[in-house]
Amino acid sequence: MAAELSPLLVGAEIKEAKGPPLPQTSQEQINAVVHYYRGEMGRMAGWRDRIDRTSNWAITVVAALLSVSLSTPSSHHGVLLFAMLLITLLLLIEARRYRFFDVYRARVRQLERGYFAQILAPDGAPNLNWAASIAKSLRKPAFLMSYREAVCRRLQRNYCWMYLILLLAWALKISSPKLSTNGEPFGHVRSWADVTQNAALGPLPGWPVILVVVLFYAVVLYGSLHKEPGEGELAHGEVHV
Repeated sequence: MAAELSPLLVGAEIKEAKGPPLPQTSQEQINAVVHYYRGEMGRMAGWRDRIDRTSNWAITVVAALLSVSLSTPSSHHGVLLFAMLLITLLLLIEARRYRFFDVYRARVRQLERGYFAQILAPDGAPNLNWAASIAKSLRKPAFLMSYREAVCRRLQRNYCWMYLILLLAWALKISSPKLSTNGEPFGHVRSWADVTQNAALGPLPGWPVILVVVLFYAVVLYGSLHKEPGEGELAHGEVHV
């Protein structure tokens, strides 16, 4: 009995190894493309949702620590420096997520430009480069942008404004007169020496703290203005994340 079943099992294994059959008709090919498009849209939307969550966390952190720092006269300016570190961490996390999002966004946009747009309004002879590009990405997935480029893009979209708000609040904090417990001002800031004294952080004097902040914001400014030579999807249209 076992000898009779063994050829059947071998045949089943060979048949299973071949995988599902490829679409044979145009209708089957259209159905496959439509279902694939829906799948890529779902993956893209999932990573987009993760990006939005990180941005929401960063906005919440900025709002909360601004309230803590500016609402009480005894709060230290170090709270704002801590907020800068926190949103930097969130920026790095979001840049990693953005690189994954960009892979699926590129596939979806290639399908839309090369296939669906051609169906709705044919524009010359169809170009199948988009299909070859998607097939290459499916066979060997790879990131389409560097980590530095992803950080710069997220800075340009959202985070540069958060950093600017924190910088203005920090400058206001170290340049404003201190307040007594009853709300009356004392120790008015009259010179740079007073500003540097207010910028002191624990055992660190004010000048090194100010210098570190200036260098940090020079890097932020560079990232906010930097443009990569390869535009990728940015070369097509004006609606981008």
